[in-house]
Amino acid sequence: MRIPRIYQDIKLSPGITIQLDKPAANHIVNVLRLSTNDSLIIFNGEGGEYSSKIISAVKRKVSIKLEKFSAIEKESPLKIHLLQGISRGEKMDFSIQKTVELGVSSITPIITERCGVKLSKERWGKRLDHWQKIIISACEQCERNSLPQLFPISTLTDYFSFASNKNTLKLTLNPYAQNTLSRIKTPPQEIVLLIGPEGGLTDLEIQLAEKNNFKSLKIGSRILRTETAALTVIAALQSRWGDLA
Repeated sequence: MRIPRIYQDIKLSPGITIQLDKPAANHIVNVLRLSTNDSLIIFNGEGGEYSSKIISAVKRKVSIKLEKFSAIEKESPLKIHLLQGISRGEKMDFSIQKTVELGVSSITPIITERCGVKLSKERWGKRLDHWQKIIISACEQCERNSLPQLFPISTLTDYFSFASNKNTLKLTLNPYAQNTLSRIKTPPQEIVLLIGPEGGLTDLEIQLAEKNNFKSLKIGSRILRTETAALTVIAALQSRWGDLA
């Protein structure tokens, strides 16, 4: 039986007793139906995990005894920073969840010309909090012990103005490009991948990306939806240079 994994944003060390936060406690008691002496894996996103036991579970108060620490990591050797054009509702949630499972190391949500989501600054902040919870949940599920970094929401122009010029492979999708993944011969250590929203990037945005050293890339003969595009490219990149054997 697979041992449930729970993220807690606190300092951890072997031998201590912690009390789970309310959402985690509710999940343990009311969803998983666990009780005293049941096993858990606890991690805090800083690397490694702790085998643990429930020592008390009453309503929404769950106390955990941390036992052995394991330095196990399941991070890809290929660092991928995803620039994801913001799409509506569940499509964006799906993109973030699945790209975390596929091993991205960081994500920047990007407001593009065709972004159909218009929110106030306060509501954008709440949306970031929501996406952070999706990242945590995906890490709990896929057994990652290090959380991918979620950067603040940015426009494409602002991102290019402060982005580092260090030597990384920069890619964006363009169904009319001539380049394909097979033409990239030098194995990269780090990749920045720009994916457009629903409706894709405009011609001007693609040109702007190319001026900032992004290579336009064609993936297959079909035009992919935004929630499919990132997954397809990241899976291909991980298969070629990462840890998808």
